[in-house]
Amino acid sequence: MYTSTPQDKPWTVPMLADAKRDGRKLVMLTAYDASFARTFDSAGTDLILVGDSLGMVVQGHDSTLPVTVADTVYHVACVARGLSKALLVADLPFQSDATPERALDAATALLQAGAAMVKLEGAGHKLDVIRFLVEREIPVCAHLGLTPQSVLRLGGYKVQGRDDATAGKLRADARAVAEAGAALLVLECVPTGLAQTITAELPIPTIGIGAGPHCDGQVLVQHDLLGVNSGHRRPKFVKDFLAEAGTIAGAVTAYASAVREGRFPDAAHSYD
Repeated sequence: MYTSTPQDKPWTVPMLADAKRDGRKLVMLTAYDASFARTFDSAGTDLILVGDSLGMVVQGHDSTLPVTVADTVYHVACVARGLSKALLVADLPFQSDATPERALDAATALLQAGAAMVKLEGAGHKLDVIRFLVEREIPVCAHLGLTPQSVLRLGGYKVQGRDDATAGKLRADARAVAEAGAALLVLECVPTGLAQTITAELPIPTIGIGAGPHCDGQVLVQHDLLGVNSGHRRPKFVKDFLAEAGTIAGAVTAYASAVREGRFPDAAHSYD
């Protein structure tokens, strides 16, 4: 297993593929302001995500659906001011990627605010969106498995891909988003074995959240990492790293080391 301390130079999109090739686990966290971003960056986080999770953990909504492009642009600009090395990824909010043209407008605003990559949920018609953005020099991170923007259709936040049919579709969708040009793929709430298979099949890195230890990296929401009560049920994959570390910087360092050394997530924080 390849392990490393954080690199000295800033992350770029091509370095993500290099990390997968070299077996270097990627460490990702969400952040929503400059101070936490600076702390996470200096503690060795490789990627920072301004997620539409801000709707739930910052704004107090019951889902991510109310988050707007303007909301995300504001938080991206704040976070960007706190970073020196980590690669900044920004979510495309609900329906801002409904058409390629709408996605281009939103993604342009996010990159102009400081993001280096945008993240969008799903496959299907989103494949056209991915291709459209990549052809226009906008790096894309895809997101499959539990896609929070689909919460109304899914009927809640549930593990995805537990039967043969849905597992097969997830594998096909993962290949499709990579072929469409996505440079990174987040897998959320996916059984460990399925996430391992998808990771092995893809040429692009996978980032797991509730997807077991075999992904090419891991992401946690800032508030979950620090044990902050956001008013929502804590999923199985969440671990409070602050409880043992005692400081925020220490929690991030502990999380980063656990990811890079393959100790997190363990079976207790994964799905069968």
